[in-house]
Amino acid sequence: MKILHIVAGDLRGGAARGAYWLHHALIEFGIDSKVFTNSNTTLGDDCVISTTQTKKDKLSNIFRIQIEQLIVRLYKNQNIFSTGVFGIDFTKIKEYKEADIIHLHWINGSFINIKHLSKIDKPIIWTMRDMWPMTGGCHYAMECVKYKIGCGSCEQLNRNSNYDLSKFILNRKKKYLPKIMKIVGISNWLSQKAKESLLFKDFDIRIISNNIDTKAFFPLEKKIAKDILGIKTDKKIILLGSAILKDFYKGLGKYLEAINLLDNNKYFLCFFGNVDKSIGDNLGFEYKNFGYLNDNISLRLAYSCANVFVAPSLMDAFGKTLAESMSCGTPVVCFDATGPKDIVTHKKDGYKAKPFKSEDLASGIVWVLNADNYDELCQNARKKVLKEFEAKVVAKKYIELYEGILND
Repeated sequence: MKILHIVAGDLRGGAARGAYWLHHALIEFGIDSKVFTNSNTTLGDDCVISTTQTKKDKLSNIFRIQIEQLIVRLYKNQNIFSTGVFGIDFTKIKEYKEADIIHLHWINGSFINIKHLSKIDKPIIWTMRDMWPMTGGCHYAMECVKYKIGCGSCEQLNRNSNYDLSKFILNRKKKYLPKIMKIVGISNWLSQKAKESLLFKDFDIRIISNNIDTKAFFPLEKKIAKDILGIKTDKKIILLGSAILKDFYKGLGKYLEAINLLDNNKYFLCFFGNVDKSIGDNLGFEYKNFGYLNDNISLRLAYSCANVFVAPSLMDAFGKTLAESMSCGTPVVCFDATGPKDIVTHKKDGYKAKPFKSEDLASGIVWVLNADNYDELCQNARKKVLKEFEAKVVAKKYIELYEGILND
């Protein structure tokens, strides 16, 4: 069985990392798995084929990205928005011709042209890692439900015309997407949205959770983690982190509202991700900003030093940082909504606040930090990830899906 994964983005982080962990777990099961990507790093993996290994290829990749961004900027859009108009024709590469199944993941960043998907003459699985596959270009629709009826007059593009870029993109997907394709959502919420969408309502839609490398993310004694990170405090530590904390759907505003309800004499704040380094200056708390972390060791130290991880996302396909934190034995507070609600079990390994109440988010933080059974919460968090989100557990589900497709 030969699987070719199509994965855009840096394999060290974001949506691409979940796809890479799956690839690695499949290899451990003896599956011939390869990754075709535009990641600048191949992680020393001979089974990873990158399109950005030469200067010429890197410049070509940058050019495609800039052209796409120029088109989107014409609409004065401030949120992540992808067209799927530019990209590489992967059906020409040797690995495509040898593959039994094509497994699409996150394919944006001008990596894959949707038109080229119509050329695929093999079984296809598309693992949705956000809402983009079903929308007219946005990655998270928020309150908008136009992806259910055909898009147009896109709120994120700030246009009133029904025939805008979002309508063009969705119509292009309707034209070029292969009709026989398995769709996989990485959470119950995401799969349900796909079933409600105009584009995928008649497709075979499954649910297989995102996966975590539990060998990379495991508990470390908090005192040791704090010492290594240079944190000198006896206060309980509240951690917030994401690749880009300011993304509109990550809920930074809700977090700040919640933190302002807490006693600044009792808690120490930590942050990681691409965010204004002065984020903590106006909160009145002692704090440390780790900046952007893209290696597993640094992330594991950050999760392990904390007493609670807060994930205030307003909308998230899964919530990989939540599962990473729990894998390190650190309980999580999130809203009881979208992808994260599948990860946390209320008052067993964390706390699920009422959507989207900052006051209850604050209450959840206090509850976790003062729980009489705090050590049990930590143990339960690790157990939950090992049982449901560990890479090999998830890989087994995909192998079953692959075998079913090939035996049809």
